[in-house]
Amino acid sequence: MAIETAFRLPIIDFSVGEVLKPGTPEWNTVRTQVRQALEEFGCFEAQCDKIPIYIRKGLFDALEELFQLPLQTKQRNVSKMPFHGYIGQSHALPLYESMGFDEANILTKLETLTTLLWPNNGNPTFCETIHSYSEQLSELDGMIRRMILESLGVEKYLEEHMDSTYYLLRLMKYKGPLGPADHDETSKRQLGLKAHKDKNMVTILYQNQIEGLEVQTKNEDWVSIKPSSSDSFIVMIGESLHAWANGGVHAPNHRVMMRGKEERYSVALFSMPKAGYIVKAPEELVDEDHPLLFKPFDLAQFLHFYHYQPPKKPSSDLSYYCGL
Repeated sequence: MAIETAFRLPIIDFSVGEVLKPGTPEWNTVRTQVRQALEEFGCFEAQCDKIPIYIRKGLFDALEELFQLPLQTKQRNVSKMPFHGYIGQSHALPLYESMGFDEANILTKLETLTTLLWPNNGNPTFCETIHSYSEQLSELDGMIRRMILESLGVEKYLEEHMDSTYYLLRLMKYKGPLGPADHDETSKRQLGLKAHKDKNMVTILYQNQIEGLEVQTKNEDWVSIKPSSSDSFIVMIGESLHAWANGGVHAPNHRVMMRGKEERYSVALFSMPKAGYIVKAPEELVDEDHPLLFKPFDLAQFLHFYHYQPPKKPSSDLSYYCGL
């Protein structure tokens, strides 16, 4: 069942400037906090002041501008990879639409897609904001993944692990379920995004002040997640890293439930295994006490399978595909 009061995830502070370096006591302390949170919840709240206020504010201005584009324009963002281009206009999820930007941390690639959406002269302000945000947040992702591998004792694979991934930035909009003429029935809730586990390595989510994110705990309670401040991010493990770590970190089930009239905007940075890369647990993480949980798999092939043959229970997505 859903718990109406907000649930407080572990809050981990990455806003410690130059002192947070590998091998320092500060690094080791934060690394322990990250591992404990990801074992128990599969997610945590990261406080990080690295991204300037003007970039974070400009980000939501950019989202509003993007989703005000005509539908035919937004639909120019297409991808051969499922869940990467424009998604929206679904009868099952009428409140939700989103837009994916592959490798938004690489300026030239972002400019190409931006020109597709604004063909006259592109949109330099949009492009600069999205690129700056993606580039700086990818540094936080790299820091978190390094801490995870160190805590697992397999940091020797760090370079290979980082080189095997790219970044997908997904910009999302959720309409409020109540129209302008409706009474403000705050108790009315409607599904914004169905329950699922992310398929990637790590997700870093940033949102405006409109709530809606819910996470399912290990005892199967649904809890509402509300970041404690405007410079906080929700870090969440995906099934690819859960499999790579052979269950050493938890991938949580989550959804979005909307209420009221206000629109919710959120941005998710996904670290994605590249097509052709085989996700496989290191041999150091497999033994008699920790038997292998999943067969090796290619995420790109899994996404195509999941898109066309989704399992009935979201908790069994990857297990259904390649579980042992």
